[in-house]
Amino acid sequence: MTWVLATILLPLVGAAVVAGMKKNDRLATLTALVVSLLTFLLVIPMWASYSPTGDRIQQKSSMDWIPNFGIHISFGIDGIALVMIAVIGLLVPIVVGALGLTDKLPAGRSAGGFLSLILVQEALTIAVFAATDVFLFYVLFEIMLIPMYFLIGGYGGANRQYAAVKFFLYSFLGGLIMLASAIGAYSLASDKLGKGTFDWETLVTVVRDAPTGTQIWLFLGFFLAFAIKAPLVPFHTWLPDAAGQAPIGVAVLLVGVLDKVGTFGFLRYCLPMFPEASKELAPWVLVLAVAGVLYGSILAAGQRDMKRFIAYVSIAHFGFIALGIFTFNEQAMVGSVSYMLNHSLATGMLIVVVGLIVMRGGSTRISDYGGMAKVTPLLGGMLLIAGLSTLSLPGTNSFISEFLVLLGSFVDYPVYTIIATVGMVLAAAYVLWLYQRVMQGPVRGDALIGAGGGPGTAMAPELGATKAIKDLGGKEIAILAPMVVLIIALGFYPKPVLDTITPSVQATMSSVQGGK
Repeated sequence: MTWVLATILLPLVGAAVVAGMKKNDRLATLTALVVSLLTFLLVIPMWASYSPTGDRIQQKSSMDWIPNFGIHISFGIDGIALVMIAVIGLLVPIVVGALGLTDKLPAGRSAGGFLSLILVQEALTIAVFAATDVFLFYVLFEIMLIPMYFLIGGYGGANRQYAAVKFFLYSFLGGLIMLASAIGAYSLASDKLGKGTFDWETLVTVVRDAPTGTQIWLFLGFFLAFAIKAPLVPFHTWLPDAAGQAPIGVAVLLVGVLDKVGTFGFLRYCLPMFPEASKELAPWVLVLAVAGVLYGSILAAGQRDMKRFIAYVSIAHFGFIALGIFTFNEQAMVGSVSYMLNHSLATGMLIVVVGLIVMRGGSTRISDYGGMAKVTPLLGGMLLIAGLSTLSLPGTNSFISEFLVLLGSFVDYPVYTIIATVGMVLAAAYVLWLYQRVMQGPVRGDALIGAGGGPGTAMAPELGATKAIKDLGGKEIAILAPMVVLIIALGFYPKPVLDTITPSVQATMSSVQGGK
């Protein structure tokens, strides 16, 4: 058994165990935490055994599934998949450990049910990044919607059902269109090889030689599915609703990990399989990318809800990632892949910190807060660190990613790059605006000061009751500490990540440049 298979199977087994602990929330939480930590530990030997200079796909495993149609259960990783699996392994223990600190489960809901869905989501997401059979990838792409649907619809906010259905329908429809393109690629392989196959490495060599017109149609099927998942403007409208209604822990996985399946799909499927179509349609994709940067930034600046604010910030960041991918510049593409990792860390931490704020103040409305740093200075510092990473301040992890994207894309697309740079200015404005409104100034707002209260008291608006506000405790610091360490460490020394992903990016570039 490979390390990849182990990281998929362990959370599934853990989910089955945790699901049976419906009457003991504490035991369920402890078990889920142990399982998620063990899964993360498995990433260490997986990373250690990966050779950046070795084969493009490593740690392969395969078994027949539907042999008459050339379908296999096949897994393997490249450097891009490896870093995404690593960040999943990191974020899930944080989500599990934060339960109760950032979220309260609805009445009548057990921690066992919630955490079992989290572990299933982890397993399916790892499997999606590791799948090397296109049909298997499609099946996992659709199945992974199910636990997320129940996590949003069963444990989210007041409009959770609407948000869950919208999320599911958008992604499910995109997946069906992708299936049609996958069948088209299968048919091309059947015509050329005499038998059909869904093996990714085989399809890359077969489909890339198809006429440009055929490639364009097949490309569009995959692209639409990934553009919805990413999400790119104008396919983004499900994200603010889903992120706004999802519990904090679920939002961490939704915004921090699941949407990376879209940008990963661009790199793994769209570019290598359809190189001519990718180059032909790249200018249109770049328009969407730059539009996303500006649109997301402007909408983020106008948000009144902190969770929706983060959703629009992510839309802007995905514009940067798409810009780096579709400029077909190695430097920019390396920046985009590292941005996928660093966005997960920065946004994951930002969402967790917002969850800690909301649990203290009882409201997601920005206007309900003010001067909170006077009451909770450690929490204020955590929000500042997460915000600075989000706006890509030099010395934080996101800076090198954004810098590489802009530096590489400027070579061939200076106009797009200059326009996208405006998004950096807007990022500084909306992040600092959020921090100033919530943490600075006089202590004000019903969320922070009760009737006749002062610093150190707070009132949850929906309860109308005064309670003491406390700063971060030991458990909360332990949850945030790994992300703080990585944000700073990767800000000053990103070499291990860049060395891991660069050969995979070079292989992707070689596939594109080797097209007709």
